[in-house]
Amino acid sequence: MIKHVAGNTLITINLIIVLMLSSCGTKIVSKEGKEIPSQLDSYSINQLAKTDLDRLADVQMRETTESLKLLMVKLYKRNPNELKKSTSGSVDDMVAWVFQGGHHWQFDDLKGSQGVDAIQLAFKADFQKDRVLAYIVGLQTMIIKASGGKTEFYMTDSIDPQKIYNAARNVEVAYWKLTNARDSNGQLYLLTNEMNDHERNLSFEREIGKIIGRLDLYAFTLAEKYQRMITRVTQSIATAIFIPL
Repeated sequence: MIKHVAGNTLITINLIIVLMLSSCGTKIVSKEGKEIPSQLDSYSINQLAKTDLDRLADVQMRETTESLKLLMVKLYKRNPNELKKSTSGSVDDMVAWVFQGGHHWQFDDLKGSQGVDAIQLAFKADFQKDRVLAYIVGLQTMIIKASGGKTEFYMTDSIDPQKIYNAARNVEVAYWKLTNARDSNGQLYLLTNEMNDHERNLSFEREIGKIIGRLDLYAFTLAEKYQRMITRVTQSIATAIFIPL
């Protein structure tokens, strides 16, 4: 009896070790040599509480967050004066603090504004603080709100596909404002894509397009899974308003 218990204990310990080692994950590379996004803990005990749809949600959130980090870096490099309003440190340090600083997305300079309210701050004439911070915090928290306030998903979660779809439309409106909103002197509040006779840089547009594409794919996948209809929104971007979530 003692030997039987000891044997079971050893098997259990070995299983836990295997699962822990599996959680470290490996890089999956396509034939073209590009790394394919994957869950680092795709074989861990944690993943037993996730469906394939939950894993899709995790990937969507993680990759969208990475896109927003990249956009923040690009915006600070094009608008260095905005960075100086927040810190004397580097761009990378600022981005790391915003996304990993443990502040729960509450920033004094934004007076706690999140979502659409924070995005709109970035384009208010009388706003004297960091417009890049307001814009990125607004986008990230808006997407989190549309996702039920979560950044990691399990089979017990219920996400409304309509809200994800609406968030994608709001990202479109936010990008239009980013590239068109101007102050009283006719100057853009924030510089983005650079186009001249010698250079055409549309990296901002491409990154925003990735975010919108991911959100739309996730929204329609959710709708198909739960047999729910999505009300499509047709509006002119130039006159569009943000959709409440």
